Amino acid sequence: MSSIKFGLLVLFALLLSNTMKAQTLEEGKKFMYYERYQSAKNVFQKLVEVAPVNLEAVYWLGISVMAAADYSTKSLADAKEIYRKALEANSNSALLIAAMGNVELREGKSQDARNRFETALSLSQNKDLLVLTAVGMANSDFDNKYADPAYGIEKLKIATNLKKFKEPSVFIYMGDAYKKMLDGGNAQISYQSALNIDPKYARALYRIGKIYQTQGSGQEEIYLKYFNEAIEKDPAYAPVYKNLSDLYYNIEVTKSAQYLDKYLASTDDDPKNCYYRASMKYAQGLFKEAITLADECIGGSGSPYPKLYGIQGFAFNRLGDSVSARKAFENYISKADQSQIGSGDYATYANVLFKLPGNDSLAGVYIDKAVQLDTLESSKVAYLKTTALYFENQKNYKIAADWYAKIATLKKDPTKTDLYYAGFNYFRSGNYTTSIEVFNQYSKKFPEDVFSYYMIGKSYWAIDTTMELGLANPAFQKAVEVGQVDKVKNKNQLIGSYKYFVAYYANIKKDKVAAMAYCDSVLVVDPADVEAARNKAVIATMNFNPTPTPATPAPKSTNSEANKPVGVKPSGTKKTSPAAKQ
Repeated sequence: MSSIKFGLLVLFALLLSNTMKAQTLEEGKKFMYYERYQSAKNVFQKLVEVAPVNLEAVYWLGISVMAAADYSTKSLADAKEIYRKALEANSNSALLIAAMGNVELREGKSQDARNRFETALSLSQNKDLLVLTAVGMANSDFDNKYADPAYGIEKLKIATNLKKFKEPSVFIYMGDAYKKMLDGGNAQISYQSALNIDPKYARALYRIGKIYQTQGSGQEEIYLKYFNEAIEKDPAYAPVYKNLSDLYYNIEVTKSAQYLDKYLASTDDDPKNCYYRASMKYAQGLFKEAITLADECIGGSGSPYPKLYGIQGFAFNRLGDSVSARKAFENYISKADQSQIGSGDYATYANVLFKLPGNDSLAGVYIDKAVQLDTLESSKVAYLKTTALYFENQKNYKIAADWYAKIATLKKDPTKTDLYYAGFNYFRSGNYTTSIEVFNQYSKKFPEDVFSYYMIGKSYWAIDTTMELGLANPAFQKAVEVGQVDKVKNKNQLIGSYKYFVAYYANIKKDKVAAMAYCDSVLVVDPADVEAARNKAVIATMNFNPTPTPATPAPKSTNSEANKPVGVKPSGTKKTSPAAKQ
């Protein structure tokens, strides 16, 4: 009898132990839900230390390690090492194999990751909820450019069809994947499915609100309704407070600060929080206070959050202290993981460097980094245009032209103005061949616009200054042909082209009739053109083919202008954009 009682006690102890472990695991997953990644990491770390065979805890430990460090390069390496060690003792663990695939996907090793996922799914026969969810989650992350959302959705749908399925997070990952594919309708349906399982699932309400937020301020009433409902359902759900703080950061800083306080009260104590506070000082225009607070945060931490140096750089820049701003940005860029640095950070640092003599080339390097990192064409163009204008104002026209050319190359549909600024700055820097290349591109895209042909002619004239080769003739002839359609609109280009031919026929071809005819063409367009009238009078007195008598030399003309070359030269072109001239 006593042995039976002892056996029951042992069984009860085992059940109690398993229940406690399950509760602890759920506690860690709950922290993940609230995006309290450091707390989650601590829970999973303790679980793994006590029971290394708890493979689900190992899986979540790696996930929390990456999330707590914003998926920095180091955090990926740390998670990879956690999974590698666990796999040494559990080589056939489908969950750990899928976890390793997650890390490799974030590293950009897409094919290796896919192989891992397929192996894990095969080992689990597509019947393990944890494995299917792990694969789906890895491919639904909106911030992971290597993720394959369609593949993730495919696996998550299998998970929803498993027996006794009641896991709302699966629908969250599915919604995220649809959102990544810009399918807002199916994303909302997925998030709503999570709410059907758990009506108090604030995460789903928040995600639905985010769909409408991405559609712009016109949807403010709708997305705020969902955000407020999420708060009502679960006031401890911190991500919604952080999102609202970010939302109002640039438009209503007082409200932003209020939401930040709520966020900080509901999240882990983290070095990033100090940065958020300093950033709020910056948003409030308290630049000196932002710098001081950042200094205190840096001095009070053994491993300060690198973006603290960045906010100092921005604040020093606003205070006009470019030297200190440069030092702060150097610290930021050298200490931060590349994933933490944004395009605006690089662009602002570049603008600081432009203010310090001798740093133009280095500034250009960081502008290129900003352009490469940004996802919006309009933002990329803004960075390039600011840089091009800087060099243009410095009268460094060749470098300015190079930056303008980047705009024309970058844009899917470059405009006349884009091509004009590149071509014109190459022209006035003396890079005539490159100018011709750009304006040839202009003429192919806008064949009915006279300006490109005219500038091609000007460039060839600058190369063939004596006009003996006649390189500019075809371009100016095309300019005349196209320009005659509207003589008022194309007045300047027509007159410039006609005057070229006046000089060409007078000085090179010695064709008096043709030269005077082109003078007349100028006067038709502008009867008040003094130069054309003067040239016509000079040409009329010129003797292109004198026949001297052997005994008596031909008398010299008493007209001092006779027989002189007509003075029309390839002078500079007034800077007028196509938009302005039209």
